[in-house]
Amino acid sequence: MAGASHKLATRSMAFVLAGGRGGRLMQLTDLRAKPAVYFGGKSRIIDFALSNALNSGIRKMAIATQYKAHSLIRHCQRGWNFFRAERNEYLDILPASQRVDDVQWYQGTADAVFQNIDIIDSYAVDYVIVLAGDHVYKMDYEVMLRQHVSAGADVTISCLTVPRSEASAFGVMAIDADNRITSFLEKPKDPPGTPENPDLTLVSMGIYVFTWSFLRNLLIRDAEDPNSGHDFGGDLISQIVAGGKAIAHRFTESCVRSSLEAPPYWRDVGTIDAYWRANIDLTNFTPELDLWDTNWPIWTYSESVPPAKFVHDEDARRGSAISSMVSGGCIISGTEVRESLLFTRVHTNSYSQLLRAVVLPDVVVERHARLKNVVIDRGVVIPNGLVVGEDPEEDAKWFHVTPGGVTLITQRMLKERAASF
Repeated sequence: MAGASHKLATRSMAFVLAGGRGGRLMQLTDLRAKPAVYFGGKSRIIDFALSNALNSGIRKMAIATQYKAHSLIRHCQRGWNFFRAERNEYLDILPASQRVDDVQWYQGTADAVFQNIDIIDSYAVDYVIVLAGDHVYKMDYEVMLRQHVSAGADVTISCLTVPRSEASAFGVMAIDADNRITSFLEKPKDPPGTPENPDLTLVSMGIYVFTWSFLRNLLIRDAEDPNSGHDFGGDLISQIVAGGKAIAHRFTESCVRSSLEAPPYWRDVGTIDAYWRANIDLTNFTPELDLWDTNWPIWTYSESVPPAKFVHDEDARRGSAISSMVSGGCIISGTEVRESLLFTRVHTNSYSQLLRAVVLPDVVVERHARLKNVVIDRGVVIPNGLVVGEDPEEDAKWFHVTPGGVTLITQRMLKERAASF
């Protein structure tokens, strides 16, 4: 963990919004919320927001869940159960439990915080940092907290700089020379440029810092407004920009990277193509996301499994992995693995080939399979001789093939395919 003193972080809490379905991830979120989706060989997506908070010095956290939350709750109970109340540390999981009345679930991101006001009050914090639980990045929130306090802001919003031509898919900000936000627009057709470059635009990362007393009053007023969507981006932020002081925080100032030359890394892995690419990129010689940085570790639930094992050394039957990441508990038995990422307890068999494959835990690959540019869901058994990634039209008959040419394979798809023969 970072060793510096974190005075503001100790007076803050992280409120993680983790209730989203993540429908663009297709069948990967049929049984789990997007923040619970596996990433990077052993982690879940939510581990990045939680690790950032922990490494920043925040010891009070809450996670608001809603959609298919069981795997997310189980992961947090197993991997994030080291907080101790006697040390004034807390991690509370807050399912949508109709705390306000017996019919109202979380109606929006702001409502998820409003319905838990009493719990936040019990933490006795001065600042609340609201986080999305479904992005992959490394960031020191203490830097953002300091800017918020020094600027006397009502809200501080973390932002990325993107080409103006790509900004219409985001909530975007126009700012003045002092980083004060002068307008906040949701997915505008003509995004504004930045003061220093008209071809670049600042887009919201969905990370907000508030002084708790200010946010508390704002949430109560918003809850009483029947015309509000009770959402941070669509409702509260626009109000503050119009009548208060909203400050933009540049991600470049607080991103954690292995060297000054490394580009700031932030990914919304919200599509199968983006998810596959972000995982496969980790197998590069020098990946942009440094998971090996011991000064800023990504904490997670670490299962007790044996080391990976590679067996057989014959032509066409050699257990090998080149430019790949192979997790504990894997057995690579006579399979050629290249540019692939294998999660825990994957078992591959002789004469098979994996090329640019993202393979989730507990998958079995039977003999003579050839798999290229694929994402394989947890627990899938790949049948003997299956070939995927060489004939897109044939693949599309049975599996989900993305616009980028990545094939998602689930056990249900394989079952339906087998039933057709």
